[in-house]
Amino acid sequence: MLKTHAKYNLGQVVRHRKHPFRGVVFDIDAQFANTEEWYDAIPEEARPRKAQPFYHLLAENDHTYYVAYVSEQNLVPDETGEPVDHPDVGDLFGEFRDGRYPLEYQLN
Repeated sequence: MLKTHAKYNLGQVVRHRKHPFRGVVFDIDAQFANTEEWYDAIPEEARPRKAQPFYHLLAENDHTYYVAYVSEQNLVPDETGEPVDHPDVGDLFGEFRDGRYPLEYQLN
């Protein structure tokens, strides 16, 4: 049985340890759950371990907005206290406050 504890939470703002982007966590996989092609495209010396949480982020950098898939080892908390400007944030979360986004969704 796999037991994993995610370090980051839904709605938390994080940044990449090495690359210049930040984002808000909107989903978490207990371990790697992307394609082998995606994994193999990462240079071997930079590939993260698969047996750790991976986070889906609504991400932004200085040029664009996108969805990122990032291993826990490559994330750090974002300490800016600034909201993420990704245009899809409002579809999943409530208003940014106290450094995070509360989940906000409607059931049909």
